[in-house]
Amino acid sequence: MPHRTDSTPADRPDARVARSRRYGRLMDDVFTIPGTKIGFGLDSLIGLVPGIGDAAGTVLSTAILVEAVRARVSIPVLLRMGLNLLFDTIIGYIPLAGDVADVGFRANKKNARLLEEALTDGRTHTGSTGAYLMRAGLIIVVLLLIMIASVVLTVWLLLTLLNPYR
Repeated sequence: MPHRTDSTPADRPDARVARSRRYGRLMDDVFTIPGTKIGFGLDSLIGLVPGIGDAAGTVLSTAILVEAVRARVSIPVLLRMGLNLLFDTIIGYIPLAGDVADVGFRANKKNARLLEEALTDGRTHTGSTGAYLMRAGLIIVVLLLIMIASVVLTVWLLLTLLNPYR
């Protein structure tokens, strides 16, 4: 099998956009609540699993962010995509209300749209690959640390509120 490079059909901007759109729909809008026009996806379903559901949904939701890094979208766009993902993660930790909010927020579809707009408008990084990857990596690491801190804080708050010995 030949080695894939940026010039292969799978790595063309239109192919990245198409994959991201499909993934965004799968995660945020693949099912419809019967009798309504309200859509929801795997992200909402996975989020219903207590404890690990939202973390697993977040990990799956990074696929569009990875596509954006591979496409070298600008750092401000990556940051906005990361903040969408962060908000989706944090709101998802609120039992049931977070799952309802997740249906309305649709971070994956927003991120797919941001990727498409960035590629259409030419908002990509053309400078040094090393510098770009360092900045993109820093954004991802900071977002992961904030997400981990939010999980720890949520668990601590729940344990504090549910502690019968206080």
